[in-house]
Amino acid sequence: MMSNKEFTPKEINPLGSLDEWEDDLLERYPDPEKIATAKATESYRNYEEPARDTVREFYRLNHTYQTHDFVMEKRRQYLSFDKKEMPIWDAFDFLNELVDDSDPDTDLDQFQHLLQTSEAIRRDGHPDWMVLVGLMHDMGKVLCLFGEPQWAVVGDTFPVGCAYSDKIIYPEFFKENPDFNNPLYNTKYGIYEPNCGLRNVHMSWGHDEYIYQMMKDHLPESALYMLRYHSFYAWHREGAYEHLLDDHDREMLKWVQLFNPYDLYSKCPEPPDWKVLKPYYTALIEKYLPRTLKF
Repeated sequence: MMSNKEFTPKEINPLGSLDEWEDDLLERYPDPEKIATAKATESYRNYEEPARDTVREFYRLNHTYQTHDFVMEKRRQYLSFDKKEMPIWDAFDFLNELVDDSDPDTDLDQFQHLLQTSEAIRRDGHPDWMVLVGLMHDMGKVLCLFGEPQWAVVGDTFPVGCAYSDKIIYPEFFKENPDFNNPLYNTKYGIYEPNCGLRNVHMSWGHDEYIYQMMKDHLPESALYMLRYHSFYAWHREGAYEHLLDDHDREMLKWVQLFNPYDLYSKCPEPPDWKVLKPYYTALIEKYLPRTLKF
């Protein structure tokens, strides 16, 4: 496995911005109209060809280098949470260092994106822990600020250690992944047992697993499924990997599917009024989370 320093700058950051991945999702999974209030769904980010090329290159890198060994290495590197510790509001400021000048859907910063998601959830009367999921679900993107390449932070997630599903976007790129020809990993079940449950399956590395691990002692299980699997589109949108699921996963799928539209379709050019909202979110965070977060 190549280390990050051996990748070229273009290989580390193939996308113009992290949002290019999310905009590609909008093209694949057009919106139910009720949440996309800013403009008609079909007008969300209609890419020109060069931008689509960057998404293809992003997935080529993601599918080539996200091996089982790579995932294990990143889990060892990051899940000790010994990089940084800060109050949660400072953590949002830290996240906002991810400047995105290229997203035509909005001029808002990362925190405003998260507020829009959480406010859409709150408007629809969902439990307060789900509102907090909306606020926190992209916090794991701070991995970029620790030097991780984009393809190890965002992108559709998938199981490693077993055969890749053809329901994953650009499945042809897996042919360059060393695990593709490794008999330990390239069978239907690979290193797993039939219907072992997703909790026993290692997913490709990125912001989903990172924020799940950060939040797992603080939120209910339904919330944790939303965080851990919100980018696992081959499962919650395409129905793949049934052979690895157990009955508990099937029961929890409804929560992941409930969250997904809020994740994809809540962008709006009007920023939420933070002065009005701050007391609510301050109390919400105090209810569920410690004063400081470890990264």
